[in-house]
Amino acid sequence: MPDPSLQGRAVIFDMDGVLVLSGDAHFDAWRDVAASRGVALSRHRFNETFGRTNPDCIRMIFGDGIPEPEQREIAEAKEASYRDAIRGRVPLAPGAVELLDQLRSRGVMIAIGSSAPRANLDQIVDEGRIRHYFDAIVDGSQVKRGKPAPDVFLQAAAGLGVAPVLCTVVEDAPPGIEAALAAGMRAVGVATTHAESELRAVGAHVTVGELKVLADGEWGSLLDHAR
Repeated sequence: MPDPSLQGRAVIFDMDGVLVLSGDAHFDAWRDVAASRGVALSRHRFNETFGRTNPDCIRMIFGDGIPEPEQREIAEAKEASYRDAIRGRVPLAPGAVELLDQLRSRGVMIAIGSSAPRANLDQIVDEGRIRHYFDAIVDGSQVKRGKPAPDVFLQAAAGLGVAPVLCTVVEDAPPGIEAALAAGMRAVGVATTHAESELRAVGAHVTVGELKVLADGEWGSLLDHAR
């Protein structure tokens, strides 16, 4: 049953590394496109790109000075490879559906705020059969600045019609935590791609080892600041 005390509250989820455990598929796609251009991509370097937009990732992997048309070509090749890798087997995080169910049943509004392209998000929410949970979905093309700028989360809050102070962001990467704090939101870190210590170091209010911890009864920590 909806909880009157939670009326007007919202949770904004990042997608990759939070609702889906897609790190390996992203790494393989970036590694292959980098190798095709003579660049060896390490897992450490890849981890540093997590949470950022494709233009930012391309600068970090290939350096500055790549013309915009070539950037688009690189990004399109990488994302097509990624979507092929997860097609028919979307890797939803354990506990994701249960947590979304719990929040929805209590009347909490839910959004996605992701740096990913819209085609990726559409494939995940449709093949994963979770689109109906979300009141707003914001992708990287809808904002001018990627994380750690707060734009994607502020856009999600605006789409929900909820004040930023009443929003909690669930993120797996330091740039996402920083973006949530810059937006004036509560930040919950999930240590799927970065250690809890890294997420706390940039200011996460709460950290958990995996999303399932929240689904198993700790989801109230998402909203403690708003009670």
